[in-house]
Amino acid sequence: MASPRTITIVALSVALGLFFVFMGTIKLTPRLSRDAYNEMKRAYKSYVRALPMLKKMGVSSILLRKSIGALEVACGIVMTLVPGRPKDVANFLLLLLVLAVLFFHQLVGDPLKRYAHALVFGILLTCRLLIARQPEEQPPEKRILSVNGDEQPLIHEVAPEKGKVKVS
Repeated sequence: MASPRTITIVALSVALGLFFVFMGTIKLTPRLSRDAYNEMKRAYKSYVRALPMLKKMGVSSILLRKSIGALEVACGIVMTLVPGRPKDVANFLLLLLVLAVLFFHQLVGDPLKRYAHALVFGILLTCRLLIARQPEEQPPEKRILSVNGDEQPLIHEVAPEKGKVKVS
């Protein structure tokens, strides 16, 4: 049976991966939701207007939106389907992306309800990454004390029988 830690990581990976595939697809094409797609276009135009440095670098709102959307789809697919270390890399990239999006929302003065989902998914990405990077718990090794040739477990490692209190 899989450990609770493994189940948690898999559940978070699949849920987050599918969410970012969905959101990235909305940024790339109007096929899923024309209204959401048009809203994304409008939002990214305001982000580029708020950061004139992007325009000077030749980054248009279309390029920014499609780049972020493609990165979300790619990382979402990795989070959902690819095992091992690439999941953690995708998780980290998505976390950086969420931080950038939160910065954009703050920059243009959006109300909290417009970016609350980014906050929640940023927290979920952080939790998934922290859980995944924790080492597996190993059962403690029994240490043995040798007294006069007899091997005995250390006193503090001897567990009392269930329901009984050991008095020394």
